[in-house]
Amino acid sequence: MEIFQYAFMRRAFIVGIILAIIIPCIGVIVVLKRLSMMGDALSHSSLAGVTIGLLMGINPVLGAMISCIIAAFGIEVIRKKVPQHAEIAIAIIMSTGIGIAGVLSGFVKNTANFNSFLFGSIVAISDFELYMVMIIGLIVLITFILLYKELFFMSFNEKGAELAGVPVGLVNGIFTVLVAITVAIAARTVGSLIVSSMMVVPVACAMQWAKSYKQTVMYSALFGVLFMIVGLFLAYYVGLKPGGTIVLTGVATFVISLVIKKVIKR
Repeated sequence: MEIFQYAFMRRAFIVGIILAIIIPCIGVIVVLKRLSMMGDALSHSSLAGVTIGLLMGINPVLGAMISCIIAAFGIEVIRKKVPQHAEIAIAIIMSTGIGIAGVLSGFVKNTANFNSFLFGSIVAISDFELYMVMIIGLIVLITFILLYKELFFMSFNEKGAELAGVPVGLVNGIFTVLVAITVAIAARTVGSLIVSSMMVVPVACAMQWAKSYKQTVMYSALFGVLFMIVGLFLAYYVGLKPGGTIVLTGVATFVISLVIKKVIKR
């Protein structure tokens, strides 16, 4: 097939499939904890790290990762201070990230490099970024599997998990780091502005058909891989932007799922 004759497309598929597996896995927990907008807050915060990285001459992905980790813990701290209004934490961190990125972007000389993080540039992945995604993806997946039961318990009843002996603080801290680094590395591929969609849309599709938590996780990953593969094929052969095409493929699948399920019920 013509698409696989090019090294940059092979790299795009490898990176895309890895992210398509780990992002929905993280997304399931985020959705169940009613923090769907957390991906938006972290993705916008990643732009602040990107601008700082470009200005300091370090890899923007590393800058995005550091800023996402700081932002993620910032959300957790504010949530605990104002538990009855948890969404305020997300809004404050998102506003801070956008503000810093907006101010510092004016000092960035190579705006094309900065703009590539807005909507993603999966076909421009370097070998360093490929290896980084592979290593981080493996770490995230292994950690998610090891904490599977604890995360499941905490998603539905955090207080109950604490009473049952689950180290809620530690697990929450580890999960916060997982979300942050996943969003940071995904910002380079699908783009900071739409990475949260990749975290939520596959989960929303999976919830239409899954009958258990385990099925939701599995179906979310399968839908994520499906959206990534179809989106990359469409982007290549039709000449569209990969990030937006991947997300719109997911949204179209979600709408079709709703229609099919409604027809089945009738």
